[in-house]
Amino acid sequence: MLAGAAIILGGVQFAMPKGTPTHRLLGRIWVAAMATVALSSFFIHEIRMFGLFSPIHLLSVLTLITLWQAIRLVRKGDIVRHKKAMVRLYVLALLITGAFTLLPGRLMYRVFFGG
Repeated sequence: MLAGAAIILGGVQFAMPKGTPTHRLLGRIWVAAMATVALSSFFIHEIRMFGLFSPIHLLSVLTLITLWQAIRLVRKGDIVRHKKAMVRLYVLALLITGAFTLLPGRLMYRVFFGG
């Protein structure tokens, strides 16, 4: 549910003017949502390839690191690299990973499509 909200909020962020107080507020909410989703993945052990973990957990670590880097970049005023990091996060951590959660046999597939 929170990942879905992050997808929508991220899309809104891309469409809005950048650098405004609203953009910064929604960005903080988006970062919190992304961090929560990434951290919550460590409690999901549906696919076990390395003990309790799977490649999705590596993506969660990468997501947390990239969030931290993107925040650092914007605070330093490096808007170009901040934007690239945020776009990468949106595409890789939300859209592509989200598509994998909808594969047949996965929980989210059953939630959305039944069976």
